[in-house]
Amino acid sequence: MKLHYRKMGEGAPFIILHGLFGSSDNWQTHAKRLSEYFEVYLVDQRNHGHSDWSEDFNYDLLAEDLKELIDDEGLSDVYLLGHSMGGKTAMFFAQKYPELIEKLIVVDMGIKGYPSHHGPILEGLNALDLNVIKTRGAASKEMAKYVDNEATRMFLLKNLYWKEKGQLGWRINIPVLEAKMPEILVPLPEGECFVPTLFMRGGLSGYIVEEDYDSIREAFPDCEIKTIEKAGHWIHAEAPKEFLDEVLGYCLR
Repeated sequence: MKLHYRKMGEGAPFIILHGLFGSSDNWQTHAKRLSEYFEVYLVDQRNHGHSDWSEDFNYDLLAEDLKELIDDEGLSDVYLLGHSMGGKTAMFFAQKYPELIEKLIVVDMGIKGYPSHHGPILEGLNALDLNVIKTRGAASKEMAKYVDNEATRMFLLKNLYWKEKGQLGWRINIPVLEAKMPEILVPLPEGECFVPTLFMRGGLSGYIVEEDYDSIREAFPDCEIKTIEKAGHWIHAEAPKEFLDEVLGYCLR
């Protein structure tokens, strides 16, 4: 699939992959800073953002979508950063095409499988009848019945857009993402990947715990694991300066 992307800056290519229910828009502020050093590609994965929708959704496909973009752009020696689901896409890609990657940054995503934990979010998204709800405020009020955290609600509702005057629509393919949730939560295939890799974990997040370190290091022998103590799953939003300092420090040395 031809993915929608934007690029900015000059230098070595630096690709950013958003997480589940996200989009490239979530990363614009960091991309501007990174573009002082790199040519940054802000990518929408399939069924997200401005990229096309598809009934098919798994990490092999997501990795091949990325390969198509890299081939089309003639890129090599790529710096590849992925958050959450985007981090899993990036790891799948690194296993398949290690020769294309200079360095890999995985943000708050482990190599293990995860239990289903998106129930309230999916309930909230499915509860919004966009034939009835005509404002973002009304959408937020309805979503609050399912998702307490305001920051999470705002993140999810960034996927709303005006299809036409008075008619909201989604930029995420909710039915397919819900149906394919087992595919999204799978573990990384077994095997060693020798791409230099930085794993960043939020100290307040449970996606990577210390018990995971040994298996991560077995899968990525040339890796570092850094903890941003006061951040949760959305490290880049909760601790932006510390996050960027770690990314730039790793990539520029």
